Amino acid sequence: MDEKQEVLKSVAEMTAGEMLRNARTTGRRKREIATIAKLLCIREEFLTALEEGNYRVIPEDVYILGFARSYAVELGLNPDEIILKLKHELGIIQEPAEEEEIIAPKKTIKTIKKEDLKKFAKIGVQYVKKHWIWFASGFVVVLLTVILLVIFTGKKTDVITEIKTDTDKVTTVSSEPDFRYPVRERFEQKNRQDAKVVLQAEKESWIKIEDSKGNTVFSRVLLPGDIYYLPNTDNLKATFGNINAVDVWVDGQLLNKLGPANTRKSGVSMSPNALKTVGFAE
Repeated sequence: MDEKQEVLKSVAEMTAGEMLRNARTTGRRKREIATIAKLLCIREEFLTALEEGNYRVIPEDVYILGFARSYAVELGLNPDEIILKLKHELGIIQEPAEEEEIIAPKKTIKTIKKEDLKKFAKIGVQYVKKHWIWFASGFVVVLLTVILLVIFTGKKTDVITEIKTDTDKVTTVSSEPDFRYPVRERFEQKNRQDAKVVLQAEKESWIKIEDSKGNTVFSRVLLPGDIYYLPNTDNLKATFGNINAVDVWVDGQLLNKLGPANTRKSGVSMSPNALKTVGFAE
């Protein structure tokens, strides 16, 4: 199929990859994959795989969807439409089955006479009067259970940190940062209690965290609102696909941005002391 035929092809019949390639190669503003890959900080081979529908080149569904959304936005397409098509192609969303006429069996409704209701009510009242002690005891037990639950579950679960001074101990309560955006999903919650450095994605951004030996600790495309709790250690370094798209919190305080917009940056020290030299946002 040549370029002209592809343009005329119905959008409804196109795959997500065909829509992306069509948007990039037709119209007044034709663009090269290499140029877009550099701008989005996404590998050229991944963008090519998206256009060709060769999704096995990209390791996980979350990366496929994240890269496709960024690509669609850059090309001026509706990202939700591209993501919906991709989910159908990947089998994440099944195609709706043809509707079949379902004939519900007829239900016979048995009517209850007014006289029967009065009879049942009278029997119920007599039973309660006869066994009122049981009902009273049960009510007391339920009431006591509710009171105990309120007492034992009403305690705060904040992290308590004791700070020793020369004269006595001062107990302070530390809480989570006051994130600027609604939280969508939390990653590595096992580090939540001790984490001194916390990341929140303002925009869609790929992040990789490595230890001092170069081993990958965390690698993922964070969507807007996603939270990542870093392990409490000083030997971690990070690579940001778009360093300006991520909020960095240190000891509950928001740092200034670590770099300009649409900038890939590697080897960023995640040590709390090193990060504090950047300065805190007002």
